[in-house]
Amino acid sequence: MGDKLMAGEFDPSGRRRQRVRLRQCLDGLGRLLADKRFDRPKNLMGLEIELNLAGADGLPRMMNAEVLERIGSHDFQTELGQCNLEVNIVPHRLRGRVLDQLSEELRTGLSYADRKAREVSSEIVMIGILPTLAADDLGSTSLSYDDRYKLLNEQMLAARGEDFLIDIEGRERFTYASASIAPEAACTSVQLHLQVTPGRFADAWNAAQAVAAVQIAIGANSPFVFGHEAWRESRPPLFLQATDVRPPEIAAQGTRPRTWFGERWIGSAYELFEENLRYFPPLLSTGEDEDPLRVLDEGGVPELQELALHNGTIYRWNRPVYDVVDGVPHLRVENRVLPAGPTVTDVIANAAFYYGLVRALAEEPRPVWTRLPFAAAAANFDAACRHGIDAVLQWPKSGRSASLARTSAVRLVREELLPLAASGLDSWGVEPADRDRYLGVIEERCKLRVNGASWQTATYHRALAGGLDRDAALAAMTRRYCALMRTDAPVHTWPTDLSG
Repeated sequence: MGDKLMAGEFDPSGRRRQRVRLRQCLDGLGRLLADKRFDRPKNLMGLEIELNLAGADGLPRMMNAEVLERIGSHDFQTELGQCNLEVNIVPHRLRGRVLDQLSEELRTGLSYADRKAREVSSEIVMIGILPTLAADDLGSTSLSYDDRYKLLNEQMLAARGEDFLIDIEGRERFTYASASIAPEAACTSVQLHLQVTPGRFADAWNAAQAVAAVQIAIGANSPFVFGHEAWRESRPPLFLQATDVRPPEIAAQGTRPRTWFGERWIGSAYELFEENLRYFPPLLSTGEDEDPLRVLDEGGVPELQELALHNGTIYRWNRPVYDVVDGVPHLRVENRVLPAGPTVTDVIANAAFYYGLVRALAEEPRPVWTRLPFAAAAANFDAACRHGIDAVLQWPKSGRSASLARTSAVRLVREELLPLAASGLDSWGVEPADRDRYLGVIEERCKLRVNGASWQTATYHRALAGGLDRDAALAAMTRRYCALMRTDAPVHTWPTDLSG
């Protein structure tokens, strides 16, 4: 699809034609959902990780084309910035020793990629935002050499009509005006996919939305934005502002941003795709002339490429995905909440917690989203991004009470959510040894109140106290992070000194 991309049609008649095509796709999806022709899920999950490139000095390296050429594997692809890569792990069934399997595959693939990157004086780094990235590192010239990124940048800038304003006030405040979407490239994430039937999609998506804040709280790993200490998980505010095509006066009117938590619980996948069409103008087109209803009338399955492309330019933290594989359609929930890293073990632990928890919550007789107002879930997400593992969240009281209680994220996880995640992994058929190993990592993080963000900030401040200036402290901390990342010891076990 990427070779066929073209700019969205911004003249009035062209925009109407494009919206008509998208409406046809939406009608096709609605009919397809009713036809019950979707693939029966085989407990399939998928995993993608966005990566950074840095030198031995801890500073960013803008050379993904050279690194990818040396890696020579379709599992690794470009991302938005020249300092980024993405690795894709083939789908696996959630059963047996799948977690250890994933861990071994990731370690092997990343070790190979790192060896190849070192041939051109670069290294692979799994981290939410590389602490040594400076705002000046990310301009239009630092976008990857791929026409789709250039085209997306042009269309988002045209839609906004002025520079993108980055303004994040955390422990320090950072402001910056960017003439491109390149600051988005600072944000590198883990994306967890779960294939579901249309009938189970809403329960899985609602469950994922309800626990997004908890994922952030225990997994935060992005406390620095362009050298400034910001939120404990700074990717969400940075990503939102770097992709915000609303001019300030339009944003003030309540128009929704393209990076979006959402505003309500749902009853079907169709509702999300319909919202995407209703609220967000298309930016790009595939140029395809598919007539979805005719394809269905002829007994085929429509690709719905226009709908899929439009959906891909709306950055929900839990995104609906429609896809066709071997002529069979399916739906996935794409969870985009987590930052990359710190280690493979940490990534797999986060995945185990998510998949177990979503399964358990989706099957509860009185689901949490019937007791948790959506506004509270959104407020929880904001609080977790700001405070990380020290966040205090709102959660329904146990029993039949309809009231909410304020509780620390670590207490909520240890007392209520970890047992649910364990039962969910049991329901998937994951081996107890895998379940206990990786959920044990989550429990220890909560006991010690240590995650990637808390380790980064503690080590950085220790470096400052030792006499280093800001830039030197960030670089020293980043080098130490990279060294410890390669040990694969989970982050809660890492020392905060710079020696070793």
